[in-house]
Amino acid sequence: MMQHLKLNRLLPYPFLLLLVVLGLACGGTPEKEYSGYNGRTVIPEISVQFLSPEGAYISEVEVQISDDIPERSQGLMDVRQLPENHGMLFIFEEEQPLSFWMANTPLPLDIMYVNSDSVIVSIYHSTTPFSEKGLPSGAPALYVVETNGGYAINQGIEEGYRIRF
Repeated sequence: MMQHLKLNRLLPYPFLLLLVVLGLACGGTPEKEYSGYNGRTVIPEISVQFLSPEGAYISEVEVQISDDIPERSQGLMDVRQLPENHGMLFIFEEEQPLSFWMANTPLPLDIMYVNSDSVIVSIYHSTTPFSEKGLPSGAPALYVVETNGGYAINQGIEEGYRIRF
């Protein structure tokens, strides 16, 4: 009986040691595994041109198209590097008042709401990264163009200008 008691007391130690070894072998350190992660990448599909109200060419950006609910919901979230003159074009099924926010978006962006006549109806310049404040279109829009923050001012793009793609 005495030997049986000693064995029961010793049994937990090898078992605990096994758990610790397995934990170290399987656990790893997430920081090391993800330290090289640079976020999502924008893959340009088409060009969007910006035109003056008279139709004169101003500039253009290469954009990824976001035209369904999952793509529009994700947008530029978790994109940590956006090359110059790149962005995203959101296309909706119908013209309506829209509102975007910057949740999980680490870059300042210019957000340009565009109506069904391809006229820019409102612009938010250099939005605040990670902000959950709504940024409403102020007028019905069918498209939204997002670019790096400062793009619209640097190119002289204003409300009333047009896009073409």
